[in-house]
Amino acid sequence: MSHARLTAAWTLAGLVLLAVNLRAAITGVAPVLADLRTALGLSGVEVSVLTTLPVLCLGAFASLAPAAARRFGTETAIAGALTLITGGIALRLVPSAVALFAGTIVAGAGIALGNVLLPAVIKRAFPDRVGPLTGLAMMLMACSGAFAAALAVPLDDAGGWRLALAVWAVPSLIAVVAWGPLARRSAPPEPTRTASVSLLRSPLAWAVATFMGLASLMFYVLMSWLPEIMRDHGVAAGTAGIMMSAMLLIGIPLGYVVPVFAARLPDQRVLVLAVGGCMVAGVGGLIAAPGIGWVWVVLLGVATGSAFPLAYTLLNLRSPSPAVAARLSGMAQTGGYLLAGFGPLAVGVLRDATGGWTVSLTLLLVLVVPEVVFGLVAARPGFVRAAAGAPVPAPEPVAVR
Repeated sequence: MSHARLTAAWTLAGLVLLAVNLRAAITGVAPVLADLRTALGLSGVEVSVLTTLPVLCLGAFASLAPAAARRFGTETAIAGALTLITGGIALRLVPSAVALFAGTIVAGAGIALGNVLLPAVIKRAFPDRVGPLTGLAMMLMACSGAFAAALAVPLDDAGGWRLALAVWAVPSLIAVVAWGPLARRSAPPEPTRTASVSLLRSPLAWAVATFMGLASLMFYVLMSWLPEIMRDHGVAAGTAGIMMSAMLLIGIPLGYVVPVFAARLPDQRVLVLAVGGCMVAGVGGLIAAPGIGWVWVVLLGVATGSAFPLAYTLLNLRSPSPAVAARLSGMAQTGGYLLAGFGPLAVGVLRDATGGWTVSLTLLLVLVVPEVVFGLVAARPGFVRAAAGAPVPAPEPVAVR
């Protein structure tokens, strides 16, 4: 095997290991919250903060990733991100509420950096595989997140909450080892005008960022409140939980299919319209006819399972270079996750204030309009420009094999 092929294979293995570690440290906590609360004496407010903190960290630290990549090199920054994830998981094993929150912040920072830099590595190392590899990453993130949540309680029963949290340090440590050789080979990229100028003046960049933010908000609101919504409409607790699981499971194959299909299209606006149509039908159905909830759950699974992978793919499709992809990813994920972090809280407050879900769901329905509008702008062919507002016409799409 030639040196170039070996490097490409090693980088691909590294990407797989990176994607596997970008959700498990978050999703493995919620199922053992009851034991954490008892063992560490957490209050209800502290538990609420603990569940919101990871999403806020994803937004708060995402903006640091492009600067870290420029300063140290992308591979070194990714190795550092995985080290933070491993260290954060280890810190949470200390039997202290302070250590639990600190470890969550450290791990969240590492995940935020990895989220942002993943598209840049795909763009640079595999420019003709953007669709399939983005889809593979989305599917691996969804699967590892679901796997971590499913194993948390059995691991807790077998060895306590420390074992349930500690086990995810193993794959992250393996990933650190895998990225070590890549980091040693990398050098910080030469500074360029495109990489150094802000994207804040680009309407296309703002469209991509807003579309990602609203897609994330819809997903996290439904993930947080769908079981409660269905229970309040007479669905048994167990069935309501299965409904949420079904919505998430529908998103796993779509996480692969949507990026592959999007990368093959010269114009992704038809996908944005399809996502918007499914979201309107699903949310509107919950308002008008909650009795046939399974129909709306399937539609919402298609909508949420397609929207975020599509937005993630657009980070690469609208970037003329890996450096711009990293900056656009940082910009979009900073705003997106911060917005998503406050979405479930706002919906819960509205529900408590009104005594029902109609106003909250109507708000989601209204937010579909800007999601589609900004999505249509983001999905038009073109590249963002760091120094000016107008998009650059895109070249003919590269065939994805």
